[in-house]
Amino acid sequence: MANVNPLSNPKGVKLQCELCRSPAYIQCTACKVTYYCDVEHQRADWISIHEKICQLLIPIRTPVPFLNSAAERSHSMEQLVQRKKHLIELTTKEAQRLLFDGRHVDVIPAATHSLSFSVDVYGLTSVELVPVYLILAEANIGLGHLTQAEEYLSHAYWTVLKTTDCGNSIRSKLHRNLGLLYSAKGEFEESLRHLSNDIYFASTVSGPSHISTSGGFFHMANIFFRQNKMDIADSLYSEVTDIWRTHLSRLVEVQIQASLRSGPVWFDDAQREYLDENQEAEALQILSAIYDIREQAPKKEPTKMAKILHTLTMLYFLSTDFQKAGEWGKKLLSVTEQLPKDDESENIAVLIENVQRKLKSKQDTYQRDT
Repeated sequence: MANVNPLSNPKGVKLQCELCRSPAYIQCTACKVTYYCDVEHQRADWISIHEKICQLLIPIRTPVPFLNSAAERSHSMEQLVQRKKHLIELTTKEAQRLLFDGRHVDVIPAATHSLSFSVDVYGLTSVELVPVYLILAEANIGLGHLTQAEEYLSHAYWTVLKTTDCGNSIRSKLHRNLGLLYSAKGEFEESLRHLSNDIYFASTVSGPSHISTSGGFFHMANIFFRQNKMDIADSLYSEVTDIWRTHLSRLVEVQIQASLRSGPVWFDDAQREYLDENQEAEALQILSAIYDIREQAPKKEPTKMAKILHTLTMLYFLSTDFQKAGEWGKKLLSVTEQLPKDDESENIAVLIENVQRKLKSKQDTYQRDT
């Protein structure tokens, strides 16, 4: 973290804390354009996002010298907007990653930056603000700050309501967060209603069997699980597992086929699909939770255990964590030994073989380097 620089604020100049907008008394010594009310807020901002954007803040917060021509002023303004858009993308992506990692406290500073830049660029009533409102709402739900979450969701809801060209993808995310809020309040019927809307809107964009729809099914399953309606919950957890297993199987097949070819590899549009960081984090969160539920069940069902283990092994393989892929692969082999061979047996054998090959290659590289 950058060193603390105590300030003696010049007369008439009001400096505000980056996080809470209270009067600021210390400065980041690295960028010299960011201020805080105390060391705790400086530390929180640094851990969340400031370390990544510290130097990027300098050109957007340093006064621009007077430019004579209108063309120069227009160009300077356009550059400023582009820099702010880059910061919106960076801070939103980091806030989303922290959210999937369950680091709800650390989400807030990154998302607060994103909201501030979004307001500057798009204005207070733009639909562009909705994704950030939803991230802030979900982080506050995770922290148990339901009143604050409700406020952010209210802003998001009215913005969506007043926007004629709002996409169904955003509507899906809005209803998912409303579902999570009502679930946290114990209002399960209202929660299920919103999660049903989430699934409906997500399905209109990508179809009911797409990974973007799986989150709604997962959260709905969690509600039925809490209500001890185990048959419904179990069916939904299986649906989520199947969605991810089908998706990851396709990606693994493309990657394995590519590794077997020599020379340049050409992909068609279907083969260009990949997991981004947020999808990977969401998959890990959802699939790990389903595995824990399957593992802790009074009566373990080998077929269902094999499916979730296969899916997790593929996920770690695609994320190039071959050590973890190997560990989950061993568990998978142990379970599949209890089952009759089926159409998936060959795919599992090929996956495990490729995991072992990657592990051996990594070990050989390490031995050469040492």
